[in-house]
Amino acid sequence: MTARARTASALRAGARPANVRSGVRYDVRVASLGGHRFAVRITIDQPAAVQRVSLPAWIPGSYLIREFARHLQPMTAMQGRNPRACVQIDKSGWDITCDPRRPLMLSYEVYAFDNSVRTAWLDAERGFFNGTSLLLRVHGHEDQPHELTVHPVRQRRDWQLVTAMTPIDVDAQGFGRYGAADYDELVDHPVEMGALWHGSFTAAGVPHRFVVAGAPAGFDGERLLRDTQKICETAIRFWHGAKRPPHDRYVFMLNVVHEGYGGLEHRASTALICGRADLPRHDAPADAARVGDGYVTLLGLISHEYFHTWNVKRLRPAEFARYDYQSENHTRLLWFFEGFTSYYDDLLLRRAGLLDDADYLKLLTKTANQVLQAPGRRVQSVAQASFDAWLRYYRPDENTPNSTVSYYTKGALVALCFDLTLRRETSHTLDDAMRKLWQRCQGGPMTEDDFTAVMAELAGRSFEREMADWVHGTAELPLKALLESQGVKVLAEPSQLAQALGLRVTESGGITLKVVLDGGPAAQAGMAAGDEWLGVELPAARVNGRATPATGWRLTRLDDLPLFAGKASRVTALVARDKRLLRLPLALPEKSTTWRLAPKDSGDQSPWPGR
Repeated sequence: MTARARTASALRAGARPANVRSGVRYDVRVASLGGHRFAVRITIDQPAAVQRVSLPAWIPGSYLIREFARHLQPMTAMQGRNPRACVQIDKSGWDITCDPRRPLMLSYEVYAFDNSVRTAWLDAERGFFNGTSLLLRVHGHEDQPHELTVHPVRQRRDWQLVTAMTPIDVDAQGFGRYGAADYDELVDHPVEMGALWHGSFTAAGVPHRFVVAGAPAGFDGERLLRDTQKICETAIRFWHGAKRPPHDRYVFMLNVVHEGYGGLEHRASTALICGRADLPRHDAPADAARVGDGYVTLLGLISHEYFHTWNVKRLRPAEFARYDYQSENHTRLLWFFEGFTSYYDDLLLRRAGLLDDADYLKLLTKTANQVLQAPGRRVQSVAQASFDAWLRYYRPDENTPNSTVSYYTKGALVALCFDLTLRRETSHTLDDAMRKLWQRCQGGPMTEDDFTAVMAELAGRSFEREMADWVHGTAELPLKALLESQGVKVLAEPSQLAQALGLRVTESGGITLKVVLDGGPAAQAGMAAGDEWLGVELPAARVNGRATPATGWRLTRLDDLPLFAGKASRVTALVARDKRLLRLPLALPEKSTTWRLAPKDSGDQSPWPGR
């Protein structure tokens, strides 16, 4: 084994070689807190005669071309004291002609002011970056060991640095040298900096660290640690039983803001964002279900991203075996990797004892209604939605609910259907299928055929019809029958007025239409997204034998419509569109229902959803 191979092997194993020097070295400093700029220097020991470098156009886990290079400020190249020309060849790539016998040094700055989990951020309170936003890929050197040095921030002596990357030589605050086996590993370890709240726990013998930026004084960090530990232990047992997981450390990085929600998975860490109101508080009751939906949502996010440690970071689409960082990486399997993860995120909260059956079914009700109330489920299959993620999911518009379906929510329901079908027909569950897939694919790339083969092995029959209908077709899922087979009650309740009308609206000083759903009364009346609904008119009528004149009402809240309409079956809606006033005939819905899932009877012994 060569010295370089031994170094890469040591880094993958989590060793800390103190004197190892990598072929590609990155040096990151804060250039300007107020200007939100990082300074980056790259040293390439053995460059090519024409060395190409590029900045990724997207980040794995977030399927949209984001053009990170737009934030890169002018680059210079030097060999000793000799400047070399950087010739831009496309939107995110450069060629540098140089002497291959001498080290090449590149220098540039990156503007960092996107307070999300996907890119980079820097201000006087916090620094954060993903490698895909800051660190150029050195073509031809991607498989060599890479080294990252992040320098302390002179103006912020209280700042710490936290990352799951392998440390080589770091100080007590976490600043210093880190190593990665290759470029993929380098950019799969986000870096968090700031005056952070931090805590730690062990799950299945693996150290886990949790850091929080922006935590208020009333934040109950100990509770968050306890609950997260339960989630991690439950997920590890799910995949490996009593065995150790494939990661030897893990870091949760939570950025707390006024309002926000999101997460992005990495191989040994996750970047999260939540609103302050979603945090557990010292003055809150001990029961998670009674602290508010926000904290339950945060726990679900933590569960989701942690489950991705297996399902997409290791077990992953064959198309992701090697990322193309410059263009779209299409796959039809996001219904499995995001949808099945969405099924298990809440289910594992139930198994960890953080929810009871009623709590869990409340969350499942929300998922079911999100899919059942979107006309797009009849238009697009969940496999096609996966393929179209790059075009549609991250670019929603007013027609999205009519034209597409979410591979998260419908994918979760597809997982539910496969799980309950196995439970009804066999002694197996979807848990068994997931673990068999892990073994079959050796925790690596997989195809749809791998999934269908495992399902057929467990059930003793083909799932060709279910795949055609549930995954590649737009047929309705057999949710009701499968849920009732587990003793779950599927109840019909009156839907909200907006849903009955086929609308999604905002109400701030008036009613503005955001979405008009295909086939609903609003669409049939000719309403359109962007309309301002000003009021309603009722025609003259006879009530109790007496004539009543035509009347008109100013409408500022949708819930006032039944009050003003009374027993009328039709009204005239007054809307403003492009400064024009329109009178649209609107038929009021007679009846519209939504689902509510209720727990099984106490005597029902079905183990789902608890096991």
